[in-house]
Amino acid sequence: MKKIFLSLSLLALLSNTTQAAEQNLNIYSARHYSVDKNLYDTFTKQTGIKVNLIEGEGNELMKRLELEGKNSPADILLTVDAGLLWKADQQKLFQPITSDILNSRIPEDVRAKDGSWYAFAKRARVIIYEKTKGKPEGLERYEDLAKPAYKGMVCVRTSNNLYNQSLLTTIIKADGETAATEWVKGFVANFARTPQANDVAQIKGVAAGACRVAVVNSYYVGKLIASGAKDQLKTVENIAILFPNQNDRGTHINYSGAGVTKTAKNKENAVKFLEFLASDEGQKLYAYSNSDYPIVPSVAMPPQLKAFGTFKQDIQPAEVLGSLNPTAIRVMDAGGWK
Repeated sequence: MKKIFLSLSLLALLSNTTQAAEQNLNIYSARHYSVDKNLYDTFTKQTGIKVNLIEGEGNELMKRLELEGKNSPADILLTVDAGLLWKADQQKLFQPITSDILNSRIPEDVRAKDGSWYAFAKRARVIIYEKTKGKPEGLERYEDLAKPAYKGMVCVRTSNNLYNQSLLTTIIKADGETAATEWVKGFVANFARTPQANDVAQIKGVAAGACRVAVVNSYYVGKLIASGAKDQLKTVENIAILFPNQNDRGTHINYSGAGVTKTAKNKENAVKFLEFLASDEGQKLYAYSNSDYPIVPSVAMPPQLKAFGTFKQDIQPAEVLGSLNPTAIRVMDAGGWK
C-alpha cells in the first residue's frame, strides 16, 4: 500500500507540474514601456496565466528567436513596427492561428491573411511646428520638408530610427526611389541641427525654438499631455500638430502588433493573450497607456488624442514597410541622412 501511495503522490506532483507549465506565457517584446506591467498583470488576474517577459529591440529579438530555433521559450513576439511584423513572418518566426475573435475585431488591412500576426495599436508620423510663429507657409506634405524655403528649420531623429525608415518607404512607394533620394538631400539640407535623441527631444526642440518644425510620432505628444506634469504641458502648449498629405495619400500610419511564435510551447495561452489585446479592456490598456490609437474601430481613441481631431490615414500593407526598408536605408545613405 505504501508503494501505491508513493506512486499516486508522484503522479499528482507530475500533474500539478504540467498544469503549472501550461499556465505560463513567455513574451519577447520590443515595447519598452513601464506602463505595460498593468497590461500583463490584468491578463494574469483574469486568466491565471503568468507572463514572463524579455524585452529588447525588434531585430535583436528576431535574431534571438532564429538562433534559439526549436528550443526557444518564446510564445509571443511583439514588435512596434509593421515592417518588422512582415520581416518576422518572412523569416517564418510566426505560426498561423485561427481565432474568430481576432478576425472579427482586427481590420483585414492590419493583420496577416493567414493569422500569423495581428496589429493592436497604431500611431501617426506627424509634423509639429512652433505655435507662436505658426505653420510655415506652404507646408502641407512630407515632400514639402525638402523645399529650400525651410532651410535651417527642421529637427528629426537619425536615419537609424525605424520610424523614419518606415516613413521613407511610403515616400518611395508614392514618388519613386529617384525622387525620394532627391527629397532626402533637400530634407537634410534643411536640418536645424544634427539628428539626435528621440522624438521627445524633437518636440522640446520645437517648443524651445531650436527648430521651427519636426517629424515625430503622435503618441509622444499624447504622452506628454497624459503625464499631467506642468513642464510637459507647457512644452505641448508651445507646439501645434500638422497631419501631412491630407489632400492626397494621407498621413503615414505605423502599427505595432504580435504573433504566436512557430515554436510556442504555450500556444493556447498565447492565443488567449492576443484575444485579450483585442478586447475593449485590452485595447485601452495596450493603446491608451502609450497614447496610441486603438486598432479596433469600435474602441474610442484616448482622451489626450481627441483634441488632435480626425484625419486621412495612409495605412500601407506591412509588406510595403518591410520589403522597402533596405531601399529606404540605401536612399538615406545616398541622400546624406546620418
